[in-house]
Amino acid sequence: MIAQKYHELPVFEINEERERRVIYTDHLMLAIIDFADGPHTEPDPPHSHPHEQVTYIAEGEILFIMDGQQMHLCQGDVFSVPSGKPHSIQLLTPRARLVDCFTPIREDFIG
Repeated sequence: MIAQKYHELPVFEINEERERRVIYTDHLMLAIIDFADGPHTEPDPPHSHPHEQVTYIAEGEILFIMDGQQMHLCQGDVFSVPSGKPHSIQLLTPRARLVDCFTPIREDFIG
């Protein structure tokens, strides 16, 4: 069994106000992304990846955008993204914490 405390997970700085912590197995990755740069007036640029994704909103509020639809999500809500599907978020609060699960693991998050 592998267990780690949040503050002991490796930290990958995305930018000055966004950071990612990850833990993973051979086929599954959990990434905790902390945002401290909201709220935003526009969504982040859309992106896609070959990984399947499920996200839990642990803190804050976001606008989730996919397939031309928008959904206001807050703490306790979840969303999923199929492989290759363009999607985006817009921060609606000053801070947010998203817990992302990916399969397969995102090598770009650890390399």
